[in-house]
Amino acid sequence: MMAPRPRRLLVEIRIWRRHCCAKMTPQRGEASIGRLRSGLHPWRDRELATQINTGGIHHLRLTVTDVGRSREFYTGLLGFEVAVDSPPSADPKAEPTYPVLWGGCVMVRGNLLLGLRPVAKQGDRFDPDRVGLDHLSFSVGSKAELDDAVRLFDERGVPHGEIATLAGFGIHVLPFRDPDNIQVELTAPVE
Repeated sequence: MMAPRPRRLLVEIRIWRRHCCAKMTPQRGEASIGRLRSGLHPWRDRELATQINTGGIHHLRLTVTDVGRSREFYTGLLGFEVAVDSPPSADPKAEPTYPVLWGGCVMVRGNLLLGLRPVAKQGDRFDPDRVGLDHLSFSVGSKAELDDAVRLFDERGVPHGEIATLAGFGIHVLPFRDPDNIQVELTAPVE
């Protein structure tokens, strides 16, 4: 049987002094040392969180082989809009933006930002069996929207699987592939 997790994690005073006091201004340091001498240990006695409270996904960035082809796929098929595009490499603004955009773009749909980073070698293909992303799933409102998506995929020649019902999860799933073979899914609730 596993021992229960401790309710409080204490930070040793030597760690507190090494990381906090060394960088304090004399005024803050003096006040902290005064609290230390009085028996109050601001960091050691503070209860630390055992988990990070995260919200929704802020953004995703996909590494692609051809940013133009991928941009067309995600804007033309899934309705993303380009929010920021890398300037051309000859533009003086290109150099400072490269470490952020990597020559790609950032698109938006609703509250989701999706970045495309065109640094993959030409001919490289996504492999869900390597460490990293397995697939990306977007929700839609109904199974009828999945049926419409199948027709659209067929019209545009987008490789896709069949709609599967995962009753235990209460969803229908339609898998398909982007131009770099990244598996993308559309998911609808079972009604």
